[in-house]
Amino acid sequence: MRIVVHGQQAFGRAVLERLLERGEDVVAVCTAPTKEGKPEDPLAELAREKGLPLHQPASWKTPEALELMKSFDADVCMMAYVLLFVPEEVRDAPKFGTFQYHPSLCPLHRGPSSINWPIAMGSTRTGLTIFWPDDGLDEGPIMMQKSCDIGPDETLGDVYFKKLFPMGVDAMMEGLDLVKAGIIIKHDQRLDQGSYESWFRKADAAIDWAKPVEQTYATIRAANPAPGAWTTLKGETVQVYDSARTDGEGTPGEVVAISDEGVVVQGAGGRILLKR
Repeated sequence: MRIVVHGQQAFGRAVLERLLERGEDVVAVCTAPTKEGKPEDPLAELAREKGLPLHQPASWKTPEALELMKSFDADVCMMAYVLLFVPEEVRDAPKFGTFQYHPSLCPLHRGPSSINWPIAMGSTRTGLTIFWPDDGLDEGPIMMQKSCDIGPDETLGDVYFKKLFPMGVDAMMEGLDLVKAGIIIKHDQRLDQGSYESWFRKADAAIDWAKPVEQTYATIRAANPAPGAWTTLKGETVQVYDSARTDGEGTPGEVVAISDEGVVVQGAGGRILLKR
């Protein structure tokens, strides 16, 4: 089966690596253009290393981009972390179309920060979706979903790199195997039962010590490692990454203790040790 890999960053590279390990016929690799002064994308780097045809169009909305996708004569396109909009005619150019990975249980948490938000909102479960994208934002029929727990102390980095990343690579291979077997699964998303959130930005990562300590701790975990939670202590802005819950009562925002372990700050209903 002739496969196009369209993606970027570490996840796109991992998907391509797995396909090559399996001996799949990858006929083209597409990724975002390399920005001036920036290092080459990991997926592009691997494609060059393996001698695969690499294409980096600045937009997929042009007639030239459509002709490019048609020229691959592909059976399927696998989208592994794509931020550029890809029109329907380009997605449908391969024989079986295009399927994509999204790190949430769609239709919940559609959008670009789909791992941050469930953690910040205090959810205890999340997951991933392999779906057939349409022109909506992470909309389109679902092929399969996988779920996982969000541990009480797990950060964005933990949930993604230890769970959703490896699970996602496996699920992309499962999706390909279904297509190769002629099994095309498409379940419509119930968008009225879902949610869409935009980027989890610096303003969303601000710590409000007057809020319940559980919410504060969730914000810190959701922002670790990016964009990084922050607070103001003694007039100075402090970035917060690693932290831990502790017990204790007092005035929210008060620095309770400073030690080799870090700084303990009082929250509403408990304390948080700021380790890093």
